[in-house]
Formats: sequence, structure tokens, C-alpha cells
Amino acid sequence: MIVVTGASGQLGRLVIENLLQTVPAAQIVAAVRTPAKVADLAARGVQVREADYNRPETLDTALAGADKLLLISSSEVGSRLPQHRAVIDAAKRAKVGLIAYTSLLRADTTPLPLGAEHKATEQLIAESGLPAVILRNGWYTENYLASIPPALQYGVVLGSAGEGRIASAARADYAAAAAAVLTRDGQAGKVYELAGDESYTLTGLAAEIARQSGKTVAYQNLPEADFKAALLGAGLPEGLAALLAESDIGASKGGLFDDSHQLSQLIGRPTAGLATLVKAALQ
Repeated sequence: MIVVTGASGQLGRLVIENLLQTVPAAQIVAAVRTPAKVADLAARGVQVREADYNRPETLDTALAGADKLLLISSSEVGSRLPQHRAVIDAAKRAKVGLIAYTSLLRADTTPLPLGAEHKATEQLIAESGLPAVILRNGWYTENYLASIPPALQYGVVLGSAGEGRIASAARADYAAAAAAVLTRDGQAGKVYELAGDESYTLTGLAAEIARQSGKTVAYQNLPEADFKAALLGAGLPEGLAALLAESDIGASKGGLFDDSHQLSQLIGRPTAGLATLVKAALQ
């Protein structure tokens, strides 16, 4: 039985869709905070169990009988470590045969402050003694595609990444990789550095948006504080604005670049390129 936590989220749902291609629905558990959000999966035969990272008492039942567990990192930056610890402890009690964790690209050396909680979670998993595989996911291309509407409106892509190259990939590609790991033997002990086959700068992103839209769009590099202020002005919450600004600074230092092609090797096909994803976002 394969348990996927955070299964109502964007990545979790895509992982389950991939698993359903080769795994019987009854052997898949969607572990979610609010079961009603995945009623559609239950209707397709997927087991749905309540699993709240903040309520450890829900986790033993959620993981009962699990052969493999995909721990999708919490979205609550700053609170992740105790949440992840609760799941790892429950996995130990359930004697899970393999735990897979969605970490961050080069979590052990990344210049992104976001990496600290991921590195600490990897350490907790190592200390648990459970067989484990670490999926160090790079940036989602969708994080930057979200800037397309304002870029078209104002003619500018804002950021703090300088000329740092970004080897992002679509969320669907990371989901395919997670499903591949969960359905293959011999994964324990592996650490995958996962990123897109292509890389680009934010100048290149702006140029691609301009090329496909036929509008004038340029990249404007800002100091971290100014970029954060712009994000706050656009209505983003404080935590997310700080995270994105910090991450761009990390990107300027090479934190979002990787050319090992481990992601495409794992999924058995090229990752979706920037031009393809921009085209889809513009439609």
C-alpha cells in the first residue's frame, strides 16, 4: 500500500494520478487534512484517510498498513520541522518499508534559506532508521508563470535573481518522478537532485513571454527589499513575499541551477521546456 500525504494539494493530486496508471486504486491512500476535498478520488476507489500534520493522533491511522510513504513537505514554512517529525515518528511506529520525501535541490548546500527546514527533515529521516529516498525538487516553473499576467499588463517581469540560471521544471514532471520512485524497487538510500533539462534567466523568461505574446516585456532586477515590497504591493502575504524574494537572491547565487538531468532520466522523457509551458499559460 502506498500512502501519499498532502494528497489534496497540487503536487499530491498529480502524484496520485500518476500512480493510478499502474497501481490499483485500492492500494493507494490519499492522506489529507480535509477528506471532503478528495471525494472525487474516493469515488475512484482511492482510500482516503484523515492526516493532519498538526494533529499527530490522526497519523497512526493514516499510515496503518503502509508499505511506502510519500511525505510531501508541508506548505507552512517555518512550522515544517515539527510537522514532518510527527509524520516520521508515525512512520516508524507503522514500520513503513520506504519513506520518500520531497526536499529541495541540494538541500545540504543550497544558498536558499528555504533549505534549512528541508535539510533538518532529511536529518530526522536519517536518524529514524527507516529506508528512505530523498527527492530534492528544484523550483516549479509555475512559480514564475504566475508572473505572466502582471508582466503583460505592465510590460515587466520583476525579480532579484540577476543573471542566475534557473533549471525549473513543471509540477507534473516532479509528480511523475515521485510516482516512479514509489513504484520501483531498490530506491532506498538514493538521493535525487531533480531539475529541468533546460535553464533560463529571468531576462530569458521575459523575452519568451514577449516573443509568444507579441507584447513588449522586459526583466527588471531589484534589490531583495524592493522586490519583496513589490510582491506585498501586489497582494501577496508577508511570508510568501519574503520567501520569493529570498529565493530569487538564492537563484542569483546558482541555487536553482542543476544540469545533471536526473529528473528526465527518472521519468524516462525530457522535461517540459519553458517555451511549451509559457505557451500553455498564455492560452
